Amino acid sequence: MSQPTNDVAAQLEIPQLEQQLQTSVTTGLDTQTAQKRFQTDGANVIESGQHTNRLLDFLQNFTSLMACLLWVSGLIAMVSGTVELGIAIWAVNIINGLFSYWEAHAAKKATDALSKMLPTTVNVLRDGHQQAILVQNVVPGDVVEIQAGDAVPADARVLSAANLQIDESSLTGESVPVAKKSTYQHGDGKFSITNIIYAGTVVTTGTAQAVVLATGMQTEFGKIAHLTESQSSMVSPLTNELNRLTRQLSVIALLIGLGFFILAIFFVHYPVAKAFIFALGMIVAFIPEGLLPTVTLSLARGTQEMAKKHALLKSLNSVETLGETSVICSDKTGTLTQNQMTVTHLWLPAEEFTVTGTGYFNNGQIQFQKEPMKLAQHPDLNRLLDIALLNNDTQVVSEADGKQAPKILGTPTEAGLCIVTAKAGLNLPERQQAAPRLTELPFDSDRKRMTTIQKQTNAPDLIYVKGALSTMLSVCDRILDGNQVRPLTAADQQRLQQANQDYAAQGLRSLAFAYREATDSDQGKYAISTAEQHLIFVGLAVMQDPPRPEIYQAVQKCQNAHIKIIMVTGDSALTAKSIAVKIGIVSDQARVITGEELAQLSDAQLQAAVKNEVIFARVAPADKYRIVSMCQANGEIVASTGDGVNDAPALKRANIGIAMGLNGTDVAKQAADMILTDDNFASIVAAIEVGRTVYKNIQKFLTYIFTSNVGEAFPSLLFLASGGLIPLPLTVMQILTVDLGTDMLPALGLGAEPSEPGVMNQPPRARTAHLLTPGIIWKSFGYYGLLGALISMGGYFFVNWQFGFPQVPLASTGKVYAMATTMTLAAIVFSQIANVLNCRTETTSLFRVGVFSNHRIISGIIFEILLLAFLAYTPGVQSLFGTAPLNGLDWLFLACIPVPLVLLEEARKWFVRRRVARIKN
Repeated sequence: MSQPTNDVAAQLEIPQLEQQLQTSVTTGLDTQTAQKRFQTDGANVIESGQHTNRLLDFLQNFTSLMACLLWVSGLIAMVSGTVELGIAIWAVNIINGLFSYWEAHAAKKATDALSKMLPTTVNVLRDGHQQAILVQNVVPGDVVEIQAGDAVPADARVLSAANLQIDESSLTGESVPVAKKSTYQHGDGKFSITNIIYAGTVVTTGTAQAVVLATGMQTEFGKIAHLTESQSSMVSPLTNELNRLTRQLSVIALLIGLGFFILAIFFVHYPVAKAFIFALGMIVAFIPEGLLPTVTLSLARGTQEMAKKHALLKSLNSVETLGETSVICSDKTGTLTQNQMTVTHLWLPAEEFTVTGTGYFNNGQIQFQKEPMKLAQHPDLNRLLDIALLNNDTQVVSEADGKQAPKILGTPTEAGLCIVTAKAGLNLPERQQAAPRLTELPFDSDRKRMTTIQKQTNAPDLIYVKGALSTMLSVCDRILDGNQVRPLTAADQQRLQQANQDYAAQGLRSLAFAYREATDSDQGKYAISTAEQHLIFVGLAVMQDPPRPEIYQAVQKCQNAHIKIIMVTGDSALTAKSIAVKIGIVSDQARVITGEELAQLSDAQLQAAVKNEVIFARVAPADKYRIVSMCQANGEIVASTGDGVNDAPALKRANIGIAMGLNGTDVAKQAADMILTDDNFASIVAAIEVGRTVYKNIQKFLTYIFTSNVGEAFPSLLFLASGGLIPLPLTVMQILTVDLGTDMLPALGLGAEPSEPGVMNQPPRARTAHLLTPGIIWKSFGYYGLLGALISMGGYFFVNWQFGFPQVPLASTGKVYAMATTMTLAAIVFSQIANVLNCRTETTSLFRVGVFSNHRIISGIIFEILLLAFLAYTPGVQSLFGTAPLNGLDWLFLACIPVPLVLLEEARKWFVRRRVARIKN
C-alpha cells in the first residue's frame, strides 16, 4: 500500500481514498489487515533517534581539561612524596564530578515527551464495529472517532465533522483553535489544510470521524521529532572558556615549575632529583584546585537564584551562557503578552464604550465618557452584550484561590467576551433560561461566522450572529443606531470599515455582531443560507492580548544591557508591529518580514536583516530555526523562546532554548535549556542578570585565588634568589594548606555574591573576552598579590626579629623556624581576609553593600582563622605541616593586616567612581 501525502489525500474523493489506503470508511479495517500493517509500518510511537550511554555521561564529568589537570596534579603530589596532598586533590575532583553529574542528571529526551503527549487509547472502526485500542496499535487506514478533549492520535483525513475545532498551537504556535471540516481547502501555511488533522494536536470542540494517513515517525509530529533529535546542543561559552583557562594555567604552572627547577639547581645547588620534586610541588601549588568546585557551586547557586525568579535551568553551564546573551528571539503571545484576550472597546454606531481591567478576571467596568455605564440607558449595547453572552461556547473557570489565572474551556476570543459580559453584570444562567439555545450554525473558515438560534417565550426566535466584519457586512442590510433600526447605507459601511482599520492599526482585533428576529419564512428550519441573511448590524467588540505589565521595564533593561529583542510570532504583521512598538522593542521604522517574504530571502540577506530592527510575523517552524541560525552567524549569543513541538529544533539550535512552563508542550520543555514557570519575558531578563553576576563572581574568585599564589610563590623565590641564605619561608605543605584549606570557603562565598549595581547597564561581554583578563592579572599579581607577598614576608622576618634577627642568623630548623613559617602562612591568610572583602565589588564601596552582608564569606573567614589555629596548636598536626604555636604579639601583628588593605582598596574604588562620573558628565 502506497500512502498518499497529506495534500494529495486531502483532495481525493472518498472512493479514491479508500482505494489508496485499501480500507473502508464505513467498516474500517479488518483485524487481519490491521495486524499486517502493524508489522509493516510499526507501532504508532515516536522513536528515539539517540540513546546516550549513562556511564559515558557520568565519566564526562571527570574528564574535562581542568579535571585532567587535577588528576595529574594529584599524581605529581604523590610522586613528590606528599601522598596526603595527592589524595586531597583527587578527593576534590571526585566530589566536584559527582556534584556536576547530579545537577545535570535530568536528561533532555524530547522524544520521550512527544510519546507522552499521545493519547493512550482511541476509538476505531475495526471489522465494522467501534472499539477502543491502544494508540500505539493505530495503523494507516484505521477509521478513528474523536471528540472534544481528545488528542489526535495520528495524521488523518476528516470524513465527517460537527463543529470541529482543533488546537494546533503545538505545531503552529497559534493559540486560536482552527476550524476543521470534511471538504478540502488549503489556506496559508503548512498545516492549514481544512480536512487534515495532525498527531499531537487537541480537539477543543466538536466531534469527527477521520481515516488515518500516517502514524509514528511518518506524521508531521514525528518528522519534527526527527529534526529535534538531529540537532546537537551548542557547547556553552563557559565550557570553552574554562578549557582555555585550563590550558593557560597549565602553561603558567609548567613554566613556573621549570623556572623553579632551574633556580633550585643553579642558585641553591639542589641535586636534580630534589630540585625536580621541589618544582613539582610548585606546579601543584599553582593549579587552582578550588576552581572547579567554585565554578560548579557558583553555577548551582545561580540555578537556585533563577528558580526563585521563575526560571528553571537544566544545565549548570546555561547559567553563564544566559549572562552572555546578546539577542533574544521571543514569541509574542503569552511571553510578551498575557495570553488573555481582553475586550478594550465596544463600538456601536451611536457611541463608543471603553472597558477597564485586563485578563480573564472580572476586574473592571464598562465606561461611557469615562463614567460607569448604566446598561438600561443603552439598549444597543445591551443587545451586543446579549449576543456575546449567548452566542458563546466557552467557559471561564476561576481557580478556588482567586489568584491564579482562570482556566479556559474553549477559545480565547470567546473567553474575552465572557468576561466583558460579566463586567456588565449579565447573568448567563438567567439568560439561558429566558432564551435557551435551539440550535447552532458553527463557525467555519469559509464564512468566518458563528450563529445561534435563541428561543423566546411569546416572541419570535432570535438569530444571533458574530464573525469577522469583512464577512458580516455582506449579510447585513440594516443597522441598530441607538434605539432605532434603519437601513445600512454605503456611508455606514465605510464608517464601519474605517473604525475597524483604525483599531487594527493599534494592534487590536475586532469582532462584529448582528441579529434579527426569525420570520415565518424561516419556518423553524435554520440553515446558513437563510438564517444569515437580512441581519441587523449591532457593533464591534474590540479586543487585544494585553502586554504584561512588567514587560515595559524588562524591555528597557534589555536596551540598557545592549540586548536585542526580535519578535518572532505567528500573528499578523500589523498586530505584531503594533505590540512591538507599544512595548518598546522596536521603533515605528522597524521592518516587518512575513513568513512568505522570509522564504524568498537568501541566508546572506536574512543575516543582514537581523542586524537591524526587525519583526518576523506569520512564521513557520523552519523559519524560527533559520532566524536563530542567522543571528548566530553574526556572532550573537542567542536565547530563543518557544512552547510548541514546532519550536523544538530552534530551541535546541539556540545557545539558550527557553520553554514555557505553563503553556508549553513537553517536547519544548525537554528540548530547552531553561523553563519559565510563569511564561514571563521579564523572568528571562532577571535570569540574564543572574547569569552576568555568576560570570563576574567567577572572575572575582580568580582574582582572589591568584593573589594568594603570589604570596605563596614569593617566599620560595626569595629562597632561591638568595641561594638558600634565606631559609624556605613557606613549605610546600603550607602552600597547599592555603589552596585546599583556608582559601576554599571564602572563595565559595564569592560565588554567592549578589549583583552589583549597574550590571545590566553594560553590554554583553565580547566573544573575544576571556575570564583571565589583563585587569585580573594586574590586580592579582601586581597589586593585591604584591602587597600580600610583602606582608607575608614581613610576618616571617617579624618572628625572626623577636628572636634576635639580624644579629642572629635566620632560623633554618627548630621551633623558631616552624614559628616563622607558620607566621608566613598566617600573614597570607589574614591578607586574604582583606582580599576576599575587596574582591566582593569592582567599584562599589564595600561599606555600601555591607561588610557582613555575605554570610558565607564571613563564615569562611571564621573557618580559616579556626583552621589556622588548629594547624598551629594541634601537636599531631604540627609535625605534618611544619607549624608551631604563635604568641600574642604575633596575633596582634596579624590583626592589623586586613583594615589598612581594605581602606587602601576603598580609596582606589572611590577614585575610579569619581573618574567614571566625570566622564559621564
